[in-house]
Amino acid sequence: MALSSDGIALFLAVVDHGSFSGAARALRRVPSAVSMGIANIEAELGYPLFDRSRREAVPTPRALALVPHARSIASRLRLLQVHAQELGQDLESALTVAVTAGTDDRRLLDAVAEVGDRHPLLRVNLVSAPHDEVRAMLHGGRADLALVTCSERMDREEALATVAGETFVAVASAVADTYGLPTGLRRLEDLSASRQIVVAGPGDRISERRLLVSDARWHVDTVEAAIGLVERGAGWANLPLSAVRPRVAAGTLRVLEFDNLENGVPMSMQLIWLRRNPLRRAAAELIELMRRPPTGT
Repeated sequence: MALSSDGIALFLAVVDHGSFSGAARALRRVPSAVSMGIANIEAELGYPLFDRSRREAVPTPRALALVPHARSIASRLRLLQVHAQELGQDLESALTVAVTAGTDDRRLLDAVAEVGDRHPLLRVNLVSAPHDEVRAMLHGGRADLALVTCSERMDREEALATVAGETFVAVASAVADTYGLPTGLRRLEDLSASRQIVVAGPGDRISERRLLVSDARWHVDTVEAAIGLVERGAGWANLPLSAVRPRVAAGTLRVLEFDNLENGVPMSMQLIWLRRNPLRRAAAELIELMRRPPTGT
């Protein structure tokens, strides 16, 4: 085939260096070998690539039309070669990170983008789900890492790195009456008879018991759905402050106030993985990036 990987490299070398002799020096070949290689490509294509009537090798219009595509293919071939070497150096072919719904994932996205810059052909999958489903994905082999809020439950099979913090606050609608919410709300326990919107799977297996107050609960699988229901007065919810702050500022949600305690449950954000699965290269790099102090601290 005329434009093999070697042929593309030869063609671009002549274009970039402007002569067969310049391309020969760059490729560490003799000029006659470069000239013969281009001649063989031209013979297979059936048309000239360079005007040889001048001192320099001037690309023909057809050659110029091929240059952008040739550069693109050459670039991807270089990436492929690097990726093939990295796979032999313990780089995984894909990295799946499960993220607890509603957590502030900006630092994770920054870290994933940097890992992607280092390994352009690595396939990355980011999946958002309720806390317990995220852990189930990890233990079921459907995720390599999980970004979760710190749980009271310790699991000996898990290793972890604390990477950030989050505060959960109790919020209700600022524009509608909230179902079952006492008019004279003064204490946290006054919420026990009202409906709580919880970000969780459909079952009652909820590990973050600190966030549960009401016996009457609706479960949704995204923070966005929880916010929407709370805004409509369907119930109140304990949600990440980072997620509700814009709605509080917009006047559609309000942070509840209590006389007996400050509204807010601080929690650590952790990246967890299974001890039985040794960390591979991209996962280890992602953890290392996430453990760095945020810029400006």
